[in-house]
Amino acid sequence: MNPHTGTGPPPSTGDRAPSRPVRTPPRPARLALRPPTFPPGPLCGAWWPRTDDLMAELPALTEAFDATRGRVSRMASHRDTWPAAPCDLPVPGHTVKAAWFASGFDPHTIRLFSYGVGRWDLLVVPPRTETATAARLMAAAADPSLHLTASELLAAERRLRAKDEAVREQGQTEQWEAEGGAPRRPWAPLSAPATVTVRDPLLASRQVR
Repeated sequence: MNPHTGTGPPPSTGDRAPSRPVRTPPRPARLALRPPTFPPGPLCGAWWPRTDDLMAELPALTEAFDATRGRVSRMASHRDTWPAAPCDLPVPGHTVKAAWFASGFDPHTIRLFSYGVGRWDLLVVPPRTETATAARLMAAAADPSLHLTASELLAAERRLRAKDEAVREQGQTEQWEAEGGAPRRPWAPLSAPATVTVRDPLLASRQVR
């Protein structure tokens, strides 16, 4: 068959090679790393995955480390952190071996190992965390002046949110009272019941309280 020269009818669609689906490259990992310090802190930074599907999220994370800190060969995490706990996690170019712990391992940490380079412990920010909260957690995990574990950082964030909520509720109450709302009064017990006189045909009278 002669190639189409442009003067005859175009080739039929059956002569065309089937199109291949275009693969969308994974989005970059949301990662914050602290600068090297001595002594090192309990965390090397924070990672904020977009979902709790580790097999889908890990390739972007290892890609960031492969390019700057050496190929990630192994990882470790707490068993309850992820819905699934596979032993082999395929990533571009190789497979990461996984170790899972049921105790003795911070449930909010993921640990990465590279060939002959070292290890990195990262705070795993829960995927559905609000953006402002995640930003604070990642900045704290990357702060070389802080020496808190992943669980300690999350506990500190919960205390901060509870304090902010209490301050906000207090402000709303004060505004409501300033606009004419009835002020809240301290609790007080009910007054004692009045004395009641009961007429009894056998007794002249009886006082009961």
